[in-house]
Formats: sequence, structure tokens, C-alpha cells
Amino acid sequence: MMKLFYAAFGYMIVGVLSGLYYREFTKAHDFTGATQLGLVHTHLLTLGFIVLLIVLLLEKQFGLTQSSLFNWFFWTYNAGLVVTAAALAVHGSLTVVGQESSSAIAGIAGLGHIALSTGMVLLFLALRSRILATKDDPATSVTGR
Repeated sequence: MMKLFYAAFGYMIVGVLSGLYYREFTKAHDFTGATQLGLVHTHLLTLGFIVLLIVLLLEKQFGLTQSSLFNWFFWTYNAGLVVTAAALAVHGSLTVVGQESSSAIAGIAGLGHIALSTGMVLLFLALRSRILATKDDPATSVTGR
């Protein structure tokens, strides 16, 4: 459970800092156009901070970490988010300084999104297994708590 708490907290800090980087980096380069740097801030806060807080609540309610799929979800999802955010940050930074981004960066961001999606599927499979496991046990069911 604490792993989820610290991960969510970490994403909150990095998400806020990425927003600061976006604002200050574009201001320092007198850049007013569109860039993917703003997406880094949004991805980290929404997919990192908020989603993991929701997963923390699901852990508290259903014992999600007891599922054999939980660690697969956690590491796949987090790897996908880190790769996606890093690729967006590189692409956005290159845009601000006026350099062309390579298609490899877009491909890496795509792989990050695939890992995120795989993590979400694993989350639902883990949640399903815990709901089914607690359904027949009054001591651990939602209504039994």
C-alpha cells in the first residue's frame, strides 16, 4: 500500500515540477506556439498522481495488492508512464528550441502508451480477481467491512 502512496506522491511532485519547467522553459525561449511540454504536466498529474490515488483506494477496499497481477500492473503501468512522459518532454523541448524531432521519439512515446494500456488491462484483471475472491467471503466483502 505504501508503494502506491509514495508513487502517487512522487508523480504529484514531478507533475508540478514539469508544469514549472514548461512555463519557464517556454518563457526563457520566448516561445508562444504549441508544444507537447504541457502534456507532460497533464500526463503525470492525471495518470500518475490521480490514477494511483484511485488505485490506493481500491487497494484499501479490495486488497488489490494480494492479486498476483498487481506487481505486473504496477511496474508495467509506471514504466509506460515514465517512458511516455520522457518522450513527450524531449519532443516538446526540441520544439521549443526550434529543432526537428525524430520519428523515433514518437515511436518511443507510442511504446509508452502501449505499456500504459497494458498496465490498465492488468489493473482491471487484478481488480476482477480480488472482487471475485471477496464476493463470497463476508469478512472481506465490501458490505462486510
